[in-house]
Amino acid sequence: MNAILGVIFHFIGGFASGSFYIPYKKVKGWAWESYWIVGGIFSWLIVPLLAAWLTVPNFIDIIKNTEGSVLFYTYLMGLLWGVGGLTFGLSMRYLGMSLGMSVALGFCSAFGALVPSFYYDIYAQEGKTSFTDMLHSNNGLVVLLSVVVCLAGIAICGRAGILKEKELSPDQQKEGVKEFNLSKGLIVATVSGILSACFSFGIEAGKPMAEVARLAAEASGTTTLFVNNVVFVVILLGGLTTNFIWCMILNTRNKTFGDYTNSKAPLKTNYVFAALAGTTWFLQFFFYGMGETKLGNGASSWILHMASIIIVSNLWGIKFNEWKGVGKKTFSTLLMGVAVILLSVVLGGVAKLIEN
Repeated sequence: MNAILGVIFHFIGGFASGSFYIPYKKVKGWAWESYWIVGGIFSWLIVPLLAAWLTVPNFIDIIKNTEGSVLFYTYLMGLLWGVGGLTFGLSMRYLGMSLGMSVALGFCSAFGALVPSFYYDIYAQEGKTSFTDMLHSNNGLVVLLSVVVCLAGIAICGRAGILKEKELSPDQQKEGVKEFNLSKGLIVATVSGILSACFSFGIEAGKPMAEVARLAAEASGTTTLFVNNVVFVVILLGGLTTNFIWCMILNTRNKTFGDYTNSKAPLKTNYVFAALAGTTWFLQFFFYGMGETKLGNGASSWILHMASIIIVSNLWGIKFNEWKGVGKKTFSTLLMGVAVILLSVVLGGVAKLIEN
């Protein structure tokens, strides 16, 4: 039953993440950096604090009493993940929801499964699986196979993007994705996917905080489903730091500070949709935390979450005509790439069964 609930929670979180960019499409008259940071303040500050306040009693005290090294590594992973989150937004901008999320999250899935294991090879901890351990266990080898399969799926999705670029005129490309640019998009999506995987390790680094929250919840007889919300506060503060600095630089460079008070733009609507996008984005990790509590924060849990996002984002990409006008071969190539990425998820699930 726990496993079924874990899968359901991960899918709900994946639906939220795969859908969060849609409200941004309703923002008018603002530069990308302006609506990105407004949404980000909700994603990485307001909503995480509210969620922790509602679900983790005394979460501020838990953070205050946490060892400095734990806070440092959790925040550091948030900073690095923030660069990934920043380039993730650019991936959607240049590739669209379908191709952008497939490439970025494919990398994120693969590296998110591996980053913690490399760390535990250097700093061994009891009960934690290192990369060396993975090489010498059946479930570890299956996880590594799932990573290889995932990377193959990314390559196939990239091939679909190349075919799309060749088939469609610049005007046709921009009909589905206004700023379509394959070369830029693939670069930022790759960077995004690799650095976004740091979120996975941020959760691992912040486990001591979640453990304190879990013990407190058990002592008071309340649910332990939300214990990771206290960890998210620290990780996302790091992400906010990176994104805020860069968006302020862009506001200065592009002279777009006036967006926030520009009476010629629909300000109320823009703020509402940016806030909606930011809130929807955070819900992915709200439900990820619940799913992780049921399944465990292993490689399989991370890959399952990423794959559910890829499925949803591709469905939205099709709905919003991002692949309108392409030939059967190109569209089939995209579907094949997504199917291969999903195969990597099945392998991740197999690894979890072997582990158990």
